[in-house]
Amino acid sequence: MKHGKKYIDGAKLVDRAKLYDVKDALDLCVKTGTSKFDETVEVHVKLGVDSRHADQQVRGAIVLPNGTGKNVRVLAICKGDAAKEAEAAGAEFVGAEEMVQKIQSENWMDFDILITTPDMMGLVGRLGKLLGPRGLMPNPKAGTVTRDIGKAVTEAKAGKIEYRLDKTNIIHCSIGKISFGGEKLFENFEALLGAIVKAKPAASKGQYIKSCVVAATMGPGVRINPNKVV
Repeated sequence: MKHGKKYIDGAKLVDRAKLYDVKDALDLCVKTGTSKFDETVEVHVKLGVDSRHADQQVRGAIVLPNGTGKNVRVLAICKGDAAKEAEAAGAEFVGAEEMVQKIQSENWMDFDILITTPDMMGLVGRLGKLLGPRGLMPNPKAGTVTRDIGKAVTEAKAGKIEYRLDKTNIIHCSIGKISFGGEKLFENFEALLGAIVKAKPAASKGQYIKSCVVAATMGPGVRINPNKVV
């Protein structure tokens, strides 16, 4: 695989054999994120669990203290007072049957998160095959199926992210932009990893956090010492 000059220059700053402390690793991400756009900083955490077992799933959501740096477009599928609350909280799109129909007939996906109320899940459930593969299906564990829809919309706009285990037992999340600087990225990192550690399944045995890597969108990965993650 061929890399550009900026990537190669950035890679020279990273010792591939070294396990860095968190702050040093994030500072390196900032230094190596030299593209013309404001790169996202991503975290990849491999856990010592087996996602094939229901009692070893790791999933949840957290509001990052410094947000994500992204403008999150929220679709709220709800009715009545809940719809008014969603609009007041800043949801870009609010509706019920007409929004479901729009997604089904037009394959419309111009939103980043879908939030709904429990009474609407029968309707939203029809969209499972469309939303599921894109990671947009609402879920109570992620706080996207809730009676307090105003709070959910506010948190989504403020930088709430969902973390979940993939089939290879890795969690992939973004924790902000290069422009945040090392200190704000560190605060977001600590919040995310703290939540992942709290979500450790009782069935998990041995070392829980196997490895952790951070990287800017176009930069090289920087390995973090898993024993010093939190």
